[in-house]
Amino acid sequence: MTPAVGSLPLWWDDPTAPLGPSPTTSRYAVGQQGFSLTTAALPTSDVPARADVCIVGAGYTGLWTAYYLLRADPSLSVVVLEAAHVGFGASGRNGGWVSALYPVGPEAIASSHGESGARSMVAALQETVRELGSVCADERIDCGFAQGGTVVAARSAAQAVRARAAAQHGEYWGDGTVWLDADAAHERVAMTRLHGATFNPHCARVHPKRLVDGLAAAVRRLGGVIVEGAPVEVAFAGQVRLASGQVVRARHAVRATEAWTARFPGLRRAIAPVYSLMVATEPLPASVWDEIGLARRETFADHRHVVIYGQRTVDDRIAFGGRGAPYHFGSRIRPEFDCEPEVFGDIIETLHELFPTLREYAVTHRWGGPLGIARDWHPRVTYHADSGLGTAGGYVGDGVATTNLAGRTLADLIRGVPSPLTRLPWVGHRSPSWEPEPLRWLGVNAGLRVAEWADVEEQMTGRPAVLGRALSALTAH
Repeated sequence: MTPAVGSLPLWWDDPTAPLGPSPTTSRYAVGQQGFSLTTAALPTSDVPARADVCIVGAGYTGLWTAYYLLRADPSLSVVVLEAAHVGFGASGRNGGWVSALYPVGPEAIASSHGESGARSMVAALQETVRELGSVCADERIDCGFAQGGTVVAARSAAQAVRARAAAQHGEYWGDGTVWLDADAAHERVAMTRLHGATFNPHCARVHPKRLVDGLAAAVRRLGGVIVEGAPVEVAFAGQVRLASGQVVRARHAVRATEAWTARFPGLRRAIAPVYSLMVATEPLPASVWDEIGLARRETFADHRHVVIYGQRTVDDRIAFGGRGAPYHFGSRIRPEFDCEPEVFGDIIETLHELFPTLREYAVTHRWGGPLGIARDWHPRVTYHADSGLGTAGGYVGDGVATTNLAGRTLADLIRGVPSPLTRLPWVGHRSPSWEPEPLRWLGVNAGLRVAEWADVEEQMTGRPAVLGRALSALTAH
């Protein structure tokens, strides 16, 4: 029972996760003070003529921003415009890790914002995991939220060195990371070749599409307007014009387009869209789970250089993904890039290496999509009071929780309410631009290959890879 390579995400193959209008073919443009999207417009008769806030993009960032604005001030009129359907981008395709992970280490934050700033960011991310769970409970969003933490295995002596260092680092910064010896790690998840693992309690598992659909329903209940199949042609503070020619007059505009931001000609060097691919098994019987573990619904990975990630889903499958798909010249995003047969094969082989018993069970879904990476790997939230234009993104694949923090922060910034959130180090952060092509294509893909070679080096030598230093230099991370 093996489907054709490439399919809809597992999360979309769910009667509780409805899809909206079909995705449209888009072309983006940007002006000096705003951003634009040109595409074949669908009927948009539900678009209001006026709004206090107009948000472009109905993924997590846009919907959390709308949700917290409406909760704080029900009198606000908020409209969210989506070119395709709710959760079309990374919000409906991701691995479902609601984690306090952040792609930039606290030392890097401390270098520009001091140690107190770094510690405030660590604490805010941990609180965000709890906040997201509370909203799911309050709004009765049935997305399978389960905070079992995350276990990251050390499956070689070299990985064990990195894992122990991560635990010491976590102890200093208070991020919750601890070292588990081989026996304790095995009790959490029975991977092959376990030397030990790190464990962090600040992570939950969710069904991503159920979360984004439940959040959209909550926004609508609060009075927000979400229009799917409504591509935007240009958006400024004061006016948002759709490809259909309709205009929404708004005091504030928010760009919440993550990897798709790179398709705006003026912003191609702001974000690199890098693809991450996933697979999912058929539902597994209780006997397999007795063997594998993950009884608390922990998310899991290991300490290799090429990122992998997995979860036990709400219907007892394993959903498992990894990096390794190429970056495409010119920051291109196309549906056919969601499918890389060779990378899918590598991901399945890795899954079977971790859990050999899974060779007996079918892989039923294969899918992918782009995530957004800034040149310094640093997410950001920005809002310009003079123009009324806000943005957030560059989550490097850690956005399921971070988008909630971004939405709360944008809600305070838009309303002009100073708060601890608006003083966090990522607010107003400016990343350097990516290199022009072909240097960007060469650099990003070289980084992917170096990560692979570093893992091979460690398998051969049993020591931390010398190539790891080259990887840090390539990524500026």
